Amino acid sequence: MNSSTDRLELAARFVNTTGAPIFLTGKAGTGKTTFLRDLAARTHKRYVILAPTGIAALNAKGVTIHSQFLFPFGSFLPTREPEGNFTDRQGFFTQQTLARRHPLNQLRRKVLKAIDLLVIDEVSMLRADILDAIDYRMRHVKGNYQVPFGGVQVLLIGDLYQLPPIVKEEEWAVLSQFYTSMHFFEAKALQQSGMVYLELDKIFRQQDDTFIRILNNLRDNKSTPEDVRRLNQQFKSLDEIQELMPCITLTTHNYKADELNLRELRSLASPSFFYDADLDREFPESMFPLPPILELKVGSRVMFIKNDSSGNGSYFNGKLATVIHLAPDEVQVRMDDQKEDYVLKKENWENKRYQLNAETKELEEEVIGTFSQYPIKLAWAVTVHKSQGLTFDKAIVDVGQAFAPGQVYVALSRLRSLEGLILRTRIQTEVIFSDAKVVGFTQEKSNQQDLPELLRVHQEHYLFQLVERTFELDSLIAALIQFQKEQTSSLEFEEEELQADLPALYQLLDVERENTRKFRQQLQFLIQGMEEAKLLDRLEKGSAYYLELLLEGMKILLRHLVKIERLSRVKSYQQSMEELELEFLSKYTAIARSSMLIQGIFKGEGIGSLDAVDLRIRQVRQQLVSQFREALPATATTKNKSGRKKSKEKKSVKEKKEDTKEQSIRLFLAGKSREEIATERGYTLGTIMTHLSHGVKTGQIQVEALVDQEAIWEIQGVTEKPGSLKAYFEHFEGKYDYDTLRLVLYSEK
Repeated sequence: MNSSTDRLELAARFVNTTGAPIFLTGKAGTGKTTFLRDLAARTHKRYVILAPTGIAALNAKGVTIHSQFLFPFGSFLPTREPEGNFTDRQGFFTQQTLARRHPLNQLRRKVLKAIDLLVIDEVSMLRADILDAIDYRMRHVKGNYQVPFGGVQVLLIGDLYQLPPIVKEEEWAVLSQFYTSMHFFEAKALQQSGMVYLELDKIFRQQDDTFIRILNNLRDNKSTPEDVRRLNQQFKSLDEIQELMPCITLTTHNYKADELNLRELRSLASPSFFYDADLDREFPESMFPLPPILELKVGSRVMFIKNDSSGNGSYFNGKLATVIHLAPDEVQVRMDDQKEDYVLKKENWENKRYQLNAETKELEEEVIGTFSQYPIKLAWAVTVHKSQGLTFDKAIVDVGQAFAPGQVYVALSRLRSLEGLILRTRIQTEVIFSDAKVVGFTQEKSNQQDLPELLRVHQEHYLFQLVERTFELDSLIAALIQFQKEQTSSLEFEEEELQADLPALYQLLDVERENTRKFRQQLQFLIQGMEEAKLLDRLEKGSAYYLELLLEGMKILLRHLVKIERLSRVKSYQQSMEELELEFLSKYTAIARSSMLIQGIFKGEGIGSLDAVDLRIRQVRQQLVSQFREALPATATTKNKSGRKKSKEKKSVKEKKEDTKEQSIRLFLAGKSREEIATERGYTLGTIMTHLSHGVKTGQIQVEALVDQEAIWEIQGVTEKPGSLKAYFEHFEGKYDYDTLRLVLYSEK
């Protein structure tokens, strides 16, 4: 597959028909941004778009990683141990401190629960430790500690030869205990995930074969003396450069660009005009796309930093112009390639956050603040850093003081041709370098399996994943039990129907556990035998059965929620109930989609949007809610406004008194350590471990909360399974104690 169109189609298939992590990369100008912009029309998966910085998030029309995951600023250590075991410096956090000191709020947790796909743009800037923090957060949110990112697919987009991640020396002194470099591909979460490397290979920006060859050699650390000689033919003296003006200069440092812009602005005899940005609501300074006050003079060289939002295409990001007229409320420019003049309008930049619509349960973008300003900046000079994504027909390049890997490549690749390149300083061999780790990673990934064959392998794995994750009820039962534990109170509802709802829901699911397990095995057997006709027949009949079952459960939940709406002082309870409903709705949607997804994979068809299915489900839900609201009186018929009464003992979902094992499990889930539980309850540590093992076996505790991930992988990776706990102990020659082995083996059942 040589054409970019084929690669883009292949990328869409990897997203839609596999669960594999994907790194979508490519040289400058190969269509990565186009793919991201068209993603909504290409995929059936629910996703959020994230980026490492505020400006990158604005450009990608997404949100920052830190705002979505509520990470503290600092470095993440991928361990359960306290950070004090590794450093006495401030600004470090681990799994333990992230979960306890910086929990997610409900708004963000709901969004992350609802997604199937996590898209991260400008991934070259993403540090490995932050990707591992995302992995930990997603496992916790999804309640799935067995697989990276809790089973959510990740699509990483960017060019590793561009902006590298930033890490301070004092941070690296600690992080180097866990990572060999800070590039995202060093993250622990990706080490065993089989990440797909998909490089877009058709370059749209340059057509000159000689220039393309030189750029490729620069990128791959393979520049020849002939390459450097040819580039330096583009060197011009200051006098020659003056004759070629007006022209933008690309330079390495902010201070150099700022000095040149300010010097040229001050040299203009015309008066200065100042234009204030209009800020509305939440728009942090770190996200400002422009200075809040823009100083201009007639004669100023400017560059547009945004595409024309009117749809007329009058300008684009990177287009150059000269200011020809200014008034207190007017800016007029003349484009470099046009004779007519253009009166600017202010453009809006939006600060967004994702939210789940309370009524429709759709994932939505909410604009929480705006920044409005004329979309231009002074452009006698710009840094290489800020030129990323831009294209110039002609530019002065000053990279004699290049200090970061790939900086020369990024600067030169902004140009369409060698003819448009003007070198202010000759390029020295010592400033041409790419990060050796990046080059090694790229070369290794370039030798991966043939992409179509890799797609087939990942699709086959995805089929088993779909069946395993879709046709199971244990996750819903565990969510019910967890909900009941979190809502334990000395008050119970007065209405008997409200008291009975959750036990009835538990019973509805519990009796189907064994049937669901058998049905799952049947489907997996048919997939393994590639018996497409039988598989689709069983899927159709089984899906219809389980959709009916879940619809009954949804009715119980929705009726319960509608009744709760009439009560007071139940906000926390109501919010938790809505999260529980989201679990049921997600399961219902997954089953409703399963036949189309599996059939599409078997037939080799591209699977795009499944909006029609989702719309039908939303309509069913809204109809049920409307029916229940109409059938109930406007106010609750209870003595107390809260609809609750004192109760000596709160009924559990199972209607059983909490036994001794459950008490230990509850204390552990509340954040107490094994040792603290043993001390508090007066039991030996061995007894408490037996209780917690029961929690792992029943799905109430994820094994990762008790055992390091590396140990889990090693124990589960034994190919010839020993027949007993003792045999496992002997197999590992005492490396793992019986408690650890028991926990891991229980988690597999």
